[in-house]
Amino acid sequence: MKTFANANAKDLQHAVKLSQAAQSAVFVGGGSDLLGMVKERIVTPDVLVHLRTMKNPGVFHTPHSTTIGGQTTLDEVSRMFQKDYPVLAQAALTVATPQIRNVGTIAGNVTQRPWCWYYRNGFKCYKAGGNTCFSITGENQFHAIFGGGPSFIVHPSDTAPALVALDAKFHIVGPGGERVVPASEFFILPKQNAGHENVLGPHDILASIELPVLPPGTISAYDKVMDREAWTHAVVSAAVVLEMDKDICRSAKIVLGGVAPIPWRVPDAEKMLVGQKVTPELAAQVGEAAVKGATPLTKNAYKIPLTSATVKRTVWDLVKA
Repeated sequence: MKTFANANAKDLQHAVKLSQAAQSAVFVGGGSDLLGMVKERIVTPDVLVHLRTMKNPGVFHTPHSTTIGGQTTLDEVSRMFQKDYPVLAQAALTVATPQIRNVGTIAGNVTQRPWCWYYRNGFKCYKAGGNTCFSITGENQFHAIFGGGPSFIVHPSDTAPALVALDAKFHIVGPGGERVVPASEFFILPKQNAGHENVLGPHDILASIELPVLPPGTISAYDKVMDREAWTHAVVSAAVVLEMDKDICRSAKIVLGGVAPIPWRVPDAEKMLVGQKVTPELAAQVGEAAVKGATPLTKNAYKIPLTSATVKRTVWDLVKA
């Protein structure tokens, strides 16, 4: 492990200044993923800027929105939003283990780096500053079937698809002050920047997440398929948010996880629900529409029927509940 210094941030602006003053710095919230990457020399900072030493604003409500401080733990998110934002609470509850959720933060979950085994094992891929994606001709069972190229990683966050489905806004603090970015514009495809997964600059912090108050009749759910029962990322996941008027769907958001380098929205599938009474047959058609345009690699075509079935099940289970 490379020798590094520790710096404790007093507030967000102080954290940014500490980062700017270092030759190479990274921000640490819960640290469950980052410290392992430092140990394995996947990242080699000179300074770790600790954010948990700041006062976290926690969660606060207005008549129009709910704001979650970036250092709010996943355990807190999973418990606090079961009523108002069940899709987010369920997503947070699926992350790793209780021990990780007790320390891991929502900002950290949203901004974590990919878990592609080539990147995590020291290959000089696009994510590590190289110019190759080894998964194209290698082990690609868990890689992208949507939006890939030149890198085919999948975004690892469970909470990110839920936040996109909820039309969240991300408040970012950096050297230029604060800016607000819609969750749908926060994540970037490899064709935009193969080395990054989001719009954060090297000294930017995801400070908080703002959620709109949902219309009456809104129901939501998150479903996640894993290759084992715990401590793993989604092979396929679906975040579904429906605004219902009795048994008629007035609006729909469906965002997939585990299948693309960003949370992957499927607007054509969403449109099929709007103005309709949701039936098992319609849910099956929506599942089929959700995988239109998928382009699997050599070993991950199984994700297409798995994604279709996950969307079908999530939509129908949510409506019939």
